[in-house]
Amino acid sequence: QVQLVESGGGSVQAGGSLRLSCAASERIVRWNWMGWFRQAPGKEREGVAGINTSSFLTYYADSVKGRFTISQDKAKNTVYLQMDSLKPEDSAMYYCAAGTPGWPPFPSGGSWSDWGQGTQVTVSS
Repeated sequence: QVQLVESGGGSVQAGGSLRLSCAASERIVRWNWMGWFRQAPGKEREGVAGINTSSFLTYYADSVKGRFTISQDKAKNTVYLQMDSLKPEDSAMYYCAAGTPGWPPFPSGGSWSDWGQGTQVTVSS
């Protein structure tokens, strides 16, 4: 059974940084895309960042462009999300996902088939 395990969440003040990690139990190249999604209480889940495992092409939600950076280490089967200049509105449960979406990878465009359990990010003002 495929496992995606997130880590690195926590509490930080506005303007601070966090780095999330997602370790996959299988080679990440089995999926076309790896990505990060988030869901705040009372809100719908939204895509944050995605990376194509072959081309390294990245895609970001407008709300995080210039502040978040997604990257991958194929040797470690791990995807990262570097989050800088954090804002209180970034507070949410962050989920790692993997799949074969089309373009753009979110919000529409196909299947994100595998999901992690999530890691909480809380940003205080």
